[in-house]
Amino acid sequence: MLCAAQAARIKPEARTAARQAIAFAARGGQPFARRRAGDGGRPVKGEITMTENLVERLAETRSLTDEQFRTLLTTDRWDADLFAAADRVRRAQYGTDVYIRGLIEFTNYCKNDCYYCGIRHGNRKAARYRLTQEQILACCAEGYALGFRTFVLQGGEDPYFTDDRLCAIVAAIRRNHPDCAITLSVGERSHESYRRLFEAGTNRYLLRHETADPAHYSRLHPANLRAENRQACLFDLKSIGYQVGAGFMVGSPYQTTDNLIADLRFLEKLQPDMIGIGPYITHAETPFAGQKNGSLELTLRLLAILRLMFPYVLLPATTALGTIHPEGRELGLKAGANVVMPNLSPTDVRALYTLYENKICTGEEAAQCIGCLRRRVESAGYRIVTARGDVKRTN
Repeated sequence: MLCAAQAARIKPEARTAARQAIAFAARGGQPFARRRAGDGGRPVKGEITMTENLVERLAETRSLTDEQFRTLLTTDRWDADLFAAADRVRRAQYGTDVYIRGLIEFTNYCKNDCYYCGIRHGNRKAARYRLTQEQILACCAEGYALGFRTFVLQGGEDPYFTDDRLCAIVAAIRRNHPDCAITLSVGERSHESYRRLFEAGTNRYLLRHETADPAHYSRLHPANLRAENRQACLFDLKSIGYQVGAGFMVGSPYQTTDNLIADLRFLEKLQPDMIGIGPYITHAETPFAGQKNGSLELTLRLLAILRLMFPYVLLPATTALGTIHPEGRELGLKAGANVVMPNLSPTDVRALYTLYENKICTGEEAAQCIGCLRRRVESAGYRIVTARGDVKRTN
């Protein structure tokens, strides 16, 4: 991975060449197929529709106007071209490699009351748990033996896990597994807290921004939680030196196409190393119990758009995709994703970490069935690799 200083030294012509190479790969080494709207979608020499131009334009410039993004987001007519271009770009950047992360969900206590989340503080029916440091280290040891070289510690915003406790856990993992990447996903904290965790040995931090629009954010969260603070945390993390992951829910209550465009604009500003998106899925013990689930189709469309906008990005095919559709993660890989996160948590707590309902907790979701997951990934045309899987920024 290039640091900021190294990236700044890349000559403009080299940046242009890299962009052109990626765009050429997105076209499959040739111009996009040209279709005439009134000809049943069959290729027609010499004519090209606006939407096909948009797929090519996005691959070449990595951005579009708001109206052009709206065109891609609100129709499925051109999904096949979009997915094909995204897959070619991810192959140009990462080949067929799919990186695996060992997910350890170490606490489902949370001080927050987000309206969409099953482990929200106000859910009195949730069976709460915390893993001890010894349990977390045992999960890492098992994962290492299975071939994992990245561990993701995810939990609610649990006040029990102070900086001292989390730093001790991170430092112990770093001592035991110096060749592994350590990722935290434990919510909003102070700049000083993030700095301490980084110095203890954390490499990456995942913090979904959820929605970039402050008005929409306020409809999903109580008044004490603000979009501006969450976004500021992401820039704090980036300034400290983390590989940073942001992301958002697709199809969350009250979400509009304009909200999604605002998410894309925020990500352009942040330039994250990882982007996690997944369909919103309801939970019965939340104020949004009666809302509709998010769309698989729109999630896949956004994965492809994100791959074209950020060719270098680490893009997971999330558990939520596998929950909403039996082949959701395979479809996500075909739309440009290149990361999967099997569960390393102790088997007796996996079903208790329920951000949403019907979460897959067994089978290929379990890290212990890595062989099963490997076969499914290979059936989609890719291969699991056990490298750390750091981001590959080329420009």
